[in-house]
Amino acid sequence: MSLINEALVSSTETFSMLKDQLKELKNEPTPFYLYDLNLFEQTLEKAQSAASKYNFQVHYAMKANSNKPILRLVKKYGFGADCVSGNEVKRALKRGFSPEHIVFAGVGKSDAEINFALKHDIFCFNCESSHELAVINELAEQQDKMARVALRINPNVDANTHKHITTGLNENKFGINIWELEDVLQLIQSLPNIELIGLHFHIGSQITDLTVFNNLCARVNEIQDWFNDRGLELPHLNVGGGLGVDYYHPDQNLIPDFESYFAIFNENLKVRPGQQVHFELGRSLVAQCGSLITKVLYIKKGRTKNFAILDAGMTELMRPMLYQAYHKIENLSSVLPEVKYDVVGPICESTDCFAKDVMLPETNRHDLMALRTAGAYGEVMSSEYNLRDKANAVYVS
Repeated sequence: MSLINEALVSSTETFSMLKDQLKELKNEPTPFYLYDLNLFEQTLEKAQSAASKYNFQVHYAMKANSNKPILRLVKKYGFGADCVSGNEVKRALKRGFSPEHIVFAGVGKSDAEINFALKHDIFCFNCESSHELAVINELAEQQDKMARVALRINPNVDANTHKHITTGLNENKFGINIWELEDVLQLIQSLPNIELIGLHFHIGSQITDLTVFNNLCARVNEIQDWFNDRGLELPHLNVGGGLGVDYYHPDQNLIPDFESYFAIFNENLKVRPGQQVHFELGRSLVAQCGSLITKVLYIKKGRTKNFAILDAGMTELMRPMLYQAYHKIENLSSVLPEVKYDVVGPICESTDCFAKDVMLPETNRHDLMALRTAGAYGEVMSSEYNLRDKANAVYVS
């Protein structure tokens, strides 16, 4: 354990806010997740303000970050909860989210998870196959319940994002394909404990090209027309989430452009009279408020490579190893001339590398490093591989 203050150099404009926060955490052992709750509240306020202009309902995607202080603020700003596991449903209920604001999505819901959600009368199941519909109907019948469902439809819209976080193409495992819809509607008519209340779409994550959402709206309009032609006017329409954040320039773009995002749907989506439009945002709300703070253990110099070996690794931030995702890396301790490094972790895996050939101020043992934009899909994906201790979460406001 080293004193954080001793590792910090005088503040520059870019790092000043982060360094001021760290000065309050004199003896916090690294690695740890640092969350700026003030920034998180500002982001929630901007999103809620932009959505409320059009009476859009936002459900927070709990898979991005399910920490209790995060959920407390999400609930404070009036968001619902979008869950993809039974334990997320349980946590949402425990943190005070009303059942009528909880949506249960996911391609592989277990019987136990479905039964729990039915027992607590959640708002809606987003269903992804005819087989799932039949199972939910059977379990609902056993509880003498009506299960409200929305059909998750695969619209075959390219999200122009990383192939591992694309979900709306025919090749993906998610959703009901267009050509299955006739059979699915016939099946629903035979399921007495299923109430069809809406349609659900989600095409992927970390979408920064907003024209993609224009394409989604056009496809949703076509599919809604198909349902209307068959006499089905559904009261709820869930168009997913996927709005990306700026991993490369976090300080310049701390809060995403929610105004433009929601305006696209207002302008291009044909909303039926009385129909409620739902969104499921996660990353865009919480990503920028979190950083992974870590310390340099060793510098390893070679003929062709220099390695900065950190005390955080893939056990604390999996995204670079899983998706080849970029996170801005900042040395908070050095103002020396820049040197090229491979920034790696301590895990006994060759893939435990945050970035290759990164230009950083000359780096030394005990330098303090920040991996930015780690508030989403950072801590929630952490593990104890190599019997690692779980890193702490620290909150500042």
